[in-house]
This record gives sequence, structure tokens and C-alpha cells, in this order.
Amino acid sequence: MSNKNLGILAVVAAIMVLWAVVQSRLAHRSPGESSGPSYLIQGLETAQIASIVVGHGDDAVTIQRRDQQFAVIEKAGYPADPKRINDLINKCLDIKTLESYTSSPRNHEDLEVTEDKAQNVVKFLKADGAVLTGIIVGKALEGGKGTYIRLASQDNVYLAESVPYIRTTAIDYVNQEIVSVERTDVNSVRVTTPDGFYTLKPTPSADGVFMANLPDGKTLKEADARNVIGALSSLRFDDVNTPSALGELSYDYLYVCRLNDSTEYRLRIARKDGKAYLTCEAEFTDKTPVTMKPGQVESQEELQKKEAKLQAQERAQRFTLRHRGWVYEIPEWKANSLTKPQADLLEDKLAISPPPDADSPSLPAIEAADEPAPAADPNAG
Repeated sequence: MSNKNLGILAVVAAIMVLWAVVQSRLAHRSPGESSGPSYLIQGLETAQIASIVVGHGDDAVTIQRRDQQFAVIEKAGYPADPKRINDLINKCLDIKTLESYTSSPRNHEDLEVTEDKAQNVVKFLKADGAVLTGIIVGKALEGGKGTYIRLASQDNVYLAESVPYIRTTAIDYVNQEIVSVERTDVNSVRVTTPDGFYTLKPTPSADGVFMANLPDGKTLKEADARNVIGALSSLRFDDVNTPSALGELSYDYLYVCRLNDSTEYRLRIARKDGKAYLTCEAEFTDKTPVTMKPGQVESQEELQKKEAKLQAQERAQRFTLRHRGWVYEIPEWKANSLTKPQADLLEDKLAISPPPDADSPSLPAIEAADEPAPAADPNAG
């Protein structure tokens, strides 16, 4: 099976699990009764959702279904995080109403349940653009004990006891984590800059770092070196785009992190107009095939080693498939750790004077001052 097919199957599996959870909740939901709180949304065919719009006007976020996954249009079609989409749907499904307040559209503006005045708008759309359902959240009741709300496809306004927080920006609906590596899993880090390259390796101690081929007369700034070797402990992006949208970038920096299991993460970093951009890929560098010898019974330990190797290979493939074709804008402080030149990690050794040698001339002794002679005794005699 090709890497591309492997990645597609993984995405499909994740989406199907999330949809199953939502559909299960809907199947076990009982219709609301007028005598007490009832769910605002009484039914939602998730399979019919072609797109989701959060907000309105220029600030609207459009999340569109593409094959078996959703994509955030305002982020160049970057894949949406299935967990965030599932969370959004569940929050809308969880809203309960206390009572019906009005059915007249003439009251919508005063209650701020028009799209242009609403606190939050979420619409689930069919492929033809028709509204499946959705919510329009108006102003809070005076005293804060309730919120006016209505379905996007109906005029009836209800009073809801509470309305959940809805994420409103495009970046909220993508997974911003690029990679997260435990420092104890790092075998080495190699950083290449326009000024040259260097290699850092962890010492057996928990926090120690040493530099291979440390220049004579120099010592390593260990605190800064720890930041470099641990730069992938939590690497997240601030924004994402396609290479064509960003134009020409010069990737003058290369950060290569090799793990103990032979996985190698390769990050290329460019700087332009005060911003840092990154592309990335991974490779499992151990090319020894995993084989099973016919008729041979292997120990549990050997089987676990082979399984771990296959899982590492798959993780590297998934990583490359997910990030291929995207350019990430990363925080400046993180970019500084990924592109640190060698000179910034070094300082001069302190000159320590050797102890005086036995044959070396000693400093002249300080003579004690002469004491005055005692005065003569006049009675002596």
C-alpha cells in the first residue's frame, strides 16, 4: 500500500469514528417537551453537511467537506481538526431552551438574533447551499440569567439557560501542533546555517548537552544549547499557507533531529520580512527490512522490537504526508532555537592561572619594622 493511500485511510477512519459518536447521540435523543427544557436542535443529518459557516460577513469562517474530511477555506484549504469539528457539532446539539419567547421576526433586531448583530452564528449547509440547521445566538437576558437564541432556519426565538463558547477564528479549527518530541528520545541535533553547521548530543545525565568537535578555547553555553536540542518538544505554528501564496522564500537554515529509534525530522527554515517560515518532513532511516523467518519462534521481546520499528516507520510516513505541500509560519522565539548559529552557543574559556611551581622564584619577603630600643634605666649602675 502506498504512503498516500495509508494517509487517506487514516483520515477516513478518524472522520468515521467522530461521525459515529455524533450519530449515536442523535439516535438516543428524545424529543423535547414544551413543559420543560428541550434541545434547540431536534435532529441533524451529519452525512448531509457539505459545509459549516461560523460567524458572518468578512469575519466568517468556512469549513468545507472535501471527500472524507473537512478543510478550512480561510487557511488555504488546510485540513480541519476532526476533534474541533466534532466539538463544534456537539456544542450546538447540547443547547437546551427554557421557553419560547417570540415568533415575530420584527423582534429579532432588538434581541440581536439577526446575523449581523448576533454574538455567534453557526450554520450547517447542504451541498446546494441550503441551511440544514444552525444557531444564531443573541444578547443575554438582563441580569445574565439566559440568552436569546433561535435556529438559523426559523423565526422562533427561545430563551436558553446557557450557551457554550464557540470558537470564531479560522486557526481555531486546525491542529496547530507540528510535532512534539520527548527530549529523552533525542539522539542528536544538527543545525546548518549560512555560517556553517554543528551537532549537539545529549549527555547521559538528564539535562546535559555537549557539542561535537567543540572549538579549542571555547565552552558551550548549556542553557542555550538545551533550548536548541529541545526545540521540537512542542513545535506549533501561528499560520499556514501554500508555497505559491507566499512567493519565493530562501530556506537558508536546516534543522535535523534524529531520534533514538532512527526517525529523522528535517525542518527547513526561511526568514522574510521579520517572519519565520518552515517546511518539514520525516524519514525512518533504518532501512533494514522487518522479516519473519519461517518456522522460527521469536521471543516476545523480539516481536515487540519489530512492532516498534514498524510503528516508527508508519509515524514518519504519516508525518510527511500530513505536512507535504504546506508552509508554516512559526513564532520568532521558536525560530531562534531552530536557527541558532554556532557562535551564539559558545563563549571563551576562563583563563585559570596554574599554581606556583617549586622552582619558580618566590616573592620577596616583607621585613618587619625594627622595634625601638628600650630606654636606659637611670638607676642602673
